[in-house]
Amino acid sequence: MTGPDIKAPGVKAGTPVADVIARLVKTQAGLDLPVRLRAWDGSEAGPAHTPVLIARTPRALSRILWRPGELGLARAYVSGDLEVDGDLTQALRLVRQKTARQSTARQSTARQSTARQSTARRITTAATAAIRLKIPLWPRPAPPDCELRVRGRLHSRARDRAVIAGHYDLPAAFYRLILDPSMAYSCADWTGADTLAGAQHDKLELICRKLGLQPGARLLDMGCGWGSLTVHAARQYRARVTAVTLSAEQGSYVRQRASNQTGEVGVRVQDYRDPLDGPYDAIASVEMGEHVGAAHYPRFCAALHHVLKPGGRLLVQQMSRDARAPGGGPFIESYIAPDMHMRPVGETVRLIENAGFEVLGVQAMREHYVRTVRAWLANFEQNLPAITDILTEQQVRVWRLYLAGGALAFEDGRMGVDQILAVRKARKARKARKARARKARNAS
Repeated sequence: MTGPDIKAPGVKAGTPVADVIARLVKTQAGLDLPVRLRAWDGSEAGPAHTPVLIARTPRALSRILWRPGELGLARAYVSGDLEVDGDLTQALRLVRQKTARQSTARQSTARQSTARQSTARRITTAATAAIRLKIPLWPRPAPPDCELRVRGRLHSRARDRAVIAGHYDLPAAFYRLILDPSMAYSCADWTGADTLAGAQHDKLELICRKLGLQPGARLLDMGCGWGSLTVHAARQYRARVTAVTLSAEQGSYVRQRASNQTGEVGVRVQDYRDPLDGPYDAIASVEMGEHVGAAHYPRFCAALHHVLKPGGRLLVQQMSRDARAPGGGPFIESYIAPDMHMRPVGETVRLIENAGFEVLGVQAMREHYVRTVRAWLANFEQNLPAITDILTEQQVRVWRLYLAGGALAFEDGRMGVDQILAVRKARKARKARKARARKARNAS
């Protein structure tokens, strides 16, 4: 199949579709195809011996032309208009490597006027190529049904509940198919382990040891997830645990788990801004702070400080990212975690210190997350028949893309994760600091 005999700049009549798309990629993005492309007419272009990107319908290109870049590609893949034959992770890796190199080259040579002219040429070329291939540009393709749509003021209570429900209120049965038996949905510690279950057990032990848990100690598990730390601390350390989550599905699941465990466990489905009793001997917040938002993070730290007893320990395990790109990216923000905010770990340390904590140590765990997410992806593929009974076809595609891309983000160093251990300063220390400050003011 070839397109109609339309004369368009840079496009010859009778040119196979794959070659036209390759030309479009060259003019639009300034790069050669990083992977093999197979178009809906059966034509192919691009390097051999790579994963094959299959544009199954013209609508795949329409989605990309409407939203060039990550989101357009994601929508085309999630909808099924775009398919990958081969290793999805490797396909994403090759695309990232090629686009990163090209972006660096453009930044070193670009000038504003040239950029404006180049943009105009790219739009013209894209439009003529779309006409040439009979791409349906109107009406604009609707986003896939599973794309998250949240409304309301940023980080309002209602909007935060909707965001959390969109990702975490999937059935627990699905998460059991990809996580380890403890249901830990966070970075594991692979220092001395060679299985996912072992690495997650070691991570839970590491947290409990850092917090110095003792029998009878009161632990606040802020953002408890599916209850891995809650159950471990109650069972192995005889701690009295209060588990807090904003997800109704998680709250119900943790309550059920807690009812079968020895030890004292209370579960609350509530916002961190709601009142909490206290004081607690220790607090853990494992990969929850990313959902709080930049403007609310000081309030989050203050809330933890308020309910932690003087001398009590706080452990925050949290993902980090370059300050220039604090979000999760267009795909993550549209399908996984809207409103997500990350920052360099140093800025998080400063915010924790500003709330009245003394930071005792920071442990980087980025490389451990690469292995963790890859283990989740392996479980996902191994249990795919059971997963397809729980998720829709689009949701299956979202999760495959999410896990493959997530592992790559940590592999490339575009994202990190760290454990930050802090202690709430004793009252005497605060009083002494204030006294010194008063003395300094009087002396001046």
